[in-house]
Amino acid sequence: MADAVLSARQLNRALLARQLLLERASSGIEAAVEQVGGLQTQNAKSGYIGLWSRLAGLRRSHYTDALNERRLIQGWLMRVTIHTVNAADYWPMAIAVREARRRWWMRAWSRTVGEVDPQRAADAIAEELAGGPLRQRELHARLAARGFSKDVVNGAALWIDLVRVPPQGTWDRPRADNYGLAEQWIAPQEITEEAARERLLRQYLAAYGPAALADAAGWTGIPGAALSPIVERMELRRFRDEAGRTLLDLPDAPLPDVDTPAPPRFLGSFDPCLMVHARRTGILPEEFRPIVFSIKAPQSFHTFLLDGRVAGTWRHEDGEIRLKPLRELTRSERRGVEEEAHRLGAFHAE
Repeated sequence: MADAVLSARQLNRALLARQLLLERASSGIEAAVEQVGGLQTQNAKSGYIGLWSRLAGLRRSHYTDALNERRLIQGWLMRVTIHTVNAADYWPMAIAVREARRRWWMRAWSRTVGEVDPQRAADAIAEELAGGPLRQRELHARLAARGFSKDVVNGAALWIDLVRVPPQGTWDRPRADNYGLAEQWIAPQEITEEAARERLLRQYLAAYGPAALADAAGWTGIPGAALSPIVERMELRRFRDEAGRTLLDLPDAPLPDVDTPAPPRFLGSFDPCLMVHARRTGILPEEFRPIVFSIKAPQSFHTFLLDGRVAGTWRHEDGEIRLKPLRELTRSERRGVEEEAHRLGAFHAE
């Protein structure tokens, strides 16, 4: 029997449902973060904004408390990028991507730092952090005294499991420059790399499916060749997109009707829904991609969605949410996005 073909709009609605962007969830904060596959938070405030759009009744203090209480953890995870994930997911994710993260060091950082042994540098970082977290500047100074350059330290930090420790990396102190050893911040969890990678693949499909294997590889940072044997032993549904690519999905994951309304939603910069691993969903119209991810704006832009697609950018300025549409808005669309902007302004003012 031929695989069913899913339209781009069907894939769009599936993504929005799984990312809690069709309807805000009423679950706890950890469950919401798990459902969406973690929050990409190199911009700390983007995590707050992204979760506010996905979770009913969120206050900024709820998110900050979860970081302080170690229910949410910030660390270098998928694609060597800072993500905030719930505590139960941290170690499986870290173990799943550890080898890929180290390979990234060998490809990228070794060209900058030469023949430095990354394990020796990582051991030095661990020794300096053994007494507790350190601010980035202090860590760099201590490692410089041991003969390691800043580039070596930044690269070797990817060789071991580090977390970013609050109060840095929160709304009021967004610069996440306080580093700690993950094993001291959160109790280690025993799981094999193979089991961790299967769990991560399941989490990707739950948060972003149906998706091609290449999309999963793009999100995780793990080569598709390493994920392919895991896929073969999993019980998955298979579809095709309009271009004929095979899409994988979990057996009971939701596929909403294409006519399901998608309300206005605001996203922070670098929201992972907009990255290329979700390109098939059309959430970011291709004509807007060079604008949102312009090389002239390295911090990217906050965006807003109308009918499940990026329709403009926004910023918080002088106590207000200022909108910059990227296409003409209907009167109804403008009214809806302005009402949501007013609510987001209140969130900023808490």
